Amino acid sequence: MRTASAIPGVRPAAVAGSFYPGDPGRLRAEVGDLLAGAPEHSGAPKALVAPHAGYVYSGPVAATAFAALRAQAESIERVVLIGPAHYVRLCGIAAPTVGAFETPLGRVPVDREALAAIADLPCVSETDAPHGPEHALEVELPFLQLVLAAFTLVPLVVGDATPKQVAEVLARLWGGPETLLVVSSDLSHYHPYDEAQRLDGETAAAIERGDWAALSPARACGFLPVAGLLLEAGRRGLTACRLALCNSGDTAGDRDRVVGYGAWAFSGGFVTRKATGDAGRFSIDTIEQPPRSIID
Repeated sequence: MRTASAIPGVRPAAVAGSFYPGDPGRLRAEVGDLLAGAPEHSGAPKALVAPHAGYVYSGPVAATAFAALRAQAESIERVVLIGPAHYVRLCGIAAPTVGAFETPLGRVPVDREALAAIADLPCVSETDAPHGPEHALEVELPFLQLVLAAFTLVPLVVGDATPKQVAEVLARLWGGPETLLVVSSDLSHYHPYDEAQRLDGETAAAIERGDWAALSPARACGFLPVAGLLLEAGRRGLTACRLALCNSGDTAGDRDRVVGYGAWAFSGGFVTRKATGDAGRFSIDTIEQPPRSIID
């Protein structure tokens, strides 16, 4: 890992008051209402894909993803939250130096031990610059803060990387039932409503069949994190279940130039055993049997 010297501190909220309410009471009430309106989902997802627009646009879709965690909320201790870099040009995958991420609902501690487990990967750098203005991770946090009892955060922003590099990072951090993976991504951007429906339907089908190579920047702003998840999920035998699919023309915007939103839960998989050695609790699981042949 290439490091940038900094004293661990707190990454303050960057989009409170614009993407979501800045007042803690209003934020708690709005997220609570969104979660209450989400349908029930059976099972215990290992990973989620959720959108990251302002709550007025994508909040109902994001809520369907995080509401799926209700049954396992008490068992989740760590969340690996990964999404695309929108503001800062980045080579590889950025881990922060700070010790916590803050929203109006409080601070979430960063899991430094988990980040140390990926420190030797050449694609990973330690820098706060891409995290400072980034909304893709931040907007997911209030949902997680309301649904989960307590958790540590592994926040990662993806720039110029490959799906295989993302998959390698996720493999290192996979863990067991105590670890949840969340990929933040919207779908198509600024097409007319009918065209967006067609494009997003094709992207949804690709995600559901695990076709990571079919994804592109035109299909999803977070195509690299989603593709990396599809690679590792496929290796482990997980499948994607669609929870919601719509666009800003269905929620709060006009239908001339819309942004697509989708939510998926990944579950299933093969029985695994922990690899032995000195890798600790973040060691990569060894699969017992090979698999058969995710407004902006």
